[in-house]
Amino acid sequence: MKIMKIRLVVALIGLAISFALPTFAQQKDTVDPQIVQQIRTLASKYDAAFNNNDAAAVAALYAADGAHGWHGTSHGRQAIEKSYAKYDFERWQCSNYLTVVNRLAVGNEVRSTGTWSCTFKSGAGGPGNDEGHYSWVIIRGGDSWKIRRDIMGGTAANPAGVVH
Repeated sequence: MKIMKIRLVVALIGLAISFALPTFAQQKDTVDPQIVQQIRTLASKYDAAFNNNDAAAVAALYAADGAHGWHGTSHGRQAIEKSYAKYDFERWQCSNYLTVVNRLAVGNEVRSTGTWSCTFKSGAGGPGNDEGHYSWVIIRGGDSWKIRRDIMGGTAANPAGVVH
């Protein structure tokens, strides 16, 4: 009888925890809609700067000590600007870039993950398409959000993520 009571108590505790965990997870995963909109605006500014082949404007969206990890790792805005200018705009002539924010997690930093796609000039001179996933760590930079670190990987012929 005592063993049955212990088992019943353990089962009830387990049941209570199984109902409580999703509730806590929902609260933790809830992101302020204003922050969601601000991050989507950052992604739109990134796409616009990228599609204008404006390496300086893209780099300005990064924190002063930001890191860009697509073609090796570039640290600081000046190095990030040079990387975008050399690889994305000069070598690959990327265009039609689109960032899709799929998930945000907020703590001391905002973590944004999602997908990207673009058109680029292939080695044979014709157009190619690439797409992949990205991960951004975003911080407050004054009155706006700045990308502190990115990781991007491609899936098509464009060797994104490969050090050139």
